[in-house]
Amino acid sequence: MNVLASLLSGLVFAIGLAVGGMTDPNKVLSFLDVTGAWDPSLAFVMGGAIVVYAPIYHRFTRRTRPLLQPEFYLPIRQSIDLRLVAGGMLFGVGWGLGGFCPGPAIVSVASLRGDVLTFVAAMFAGMLGVYLYDRSRASRR
Repeated sequence: MNVLASLLSGLVFAIGLAVGGMTDPNKVLSFLDVTGAWDPSLAFVMGGAIVVYAPIYHRFTRRTRPLLQPEFYLPIRQSIDLRLVAGGMLFGVGWGLGGFCPGPAIVSVASLRGDVLTFVAAMFAGMLGVYLYDRSRASRR
């Protein structure tokens, strides 16, 4: 049941990203270009997502446990450190240079476009680098 729920959620998410234009890097870059030919339409996409998600989040986090898992897995760390800031900056630079963030990039892999495949390969290389770094730090402890 969990796999089916995950598949359905991912499919709805992918369709929403595609319909909303989030998989078009030119549209994303136009949204980020606030001093030039700014295209505010993605703000409406994000606003619509928040309007749909906020009441659902509020309702379901008041439950003692989620529907398909034994417990909620919510972030508990609230401090801001160098790793968080550096990660946010890298995310922003990648988004600004490539016009993709991770979700829309993975959805766009289906297009088999070279720029998309390059972006996703670089994204996974970065993830692998962080994973290996974290493992090496853990093994030294």
